Amino acid sequence: MKIILASASPRRRELMKMITEDFTAVSADIDETVPQNVNTLEVSEYIAERKAKAVAEKYPDDVVIGCDTTVIYGSKIFGKPATHEDCTEVLEYLSGKTHQVVTGCTIVQGNKTVSFSVVTDVSFRELSFDEIGDYAMTSEPYDKAGGYGIQGKGALFIEKINGDYYNVVGLPVCRLNQELKKFLKEK
Repeated sequence: MKIILASASPRRRELMKMITEDFTAVSADIDETVPQNVNTLEVSEYIAERKAKAVAEKYPDDVVIGCDTTVIYGSKIFGKPATHEDCTEVLEYLSGKTHQVVTGCTIVQGNKTVSFSVVTDVSFRELSFDEIGDYAMTSEPYDKAGGYGIQGKGALFIEKINGDYYNVVGLPVCRLNQELKKFLKEK
């Protein structure tokens, strides 16, 4: 039995090493379309479960972990910006506000599935037009939900967080470690 992280994210792979060095990463290529009846705070968990189960079909004897991170303000979800315009629009929207970063995780082996979400509140200070434009000119925001990286120059926008820092990076290390230990013990 192996542990497989169903993710192509280099950040998740690095963070997973805090839990165990003994894992394999496999990209989960799924359609991330979410039915409209899924609650905004449950979207990450829904996608994480789809990722985990898609990879588990190929590796039925192994323990597969799927994760997905969303940035939410009110009922609006901000994904990865595709263009400079998308990025500046998202950052202008988040400027001066507190939003939620939700990472959903699913652990699957055979017929056993455990899912959970971790929510962290992130407060941005008021950002200037020039700050937003300069940041959007870098490569940093384009592979990150919400268009910023807390572990990079995006940290300059953040006044405070309430919750798990690593959750904002993309993997709630503490909670995942506890859930994985419990999952493996209950086999």
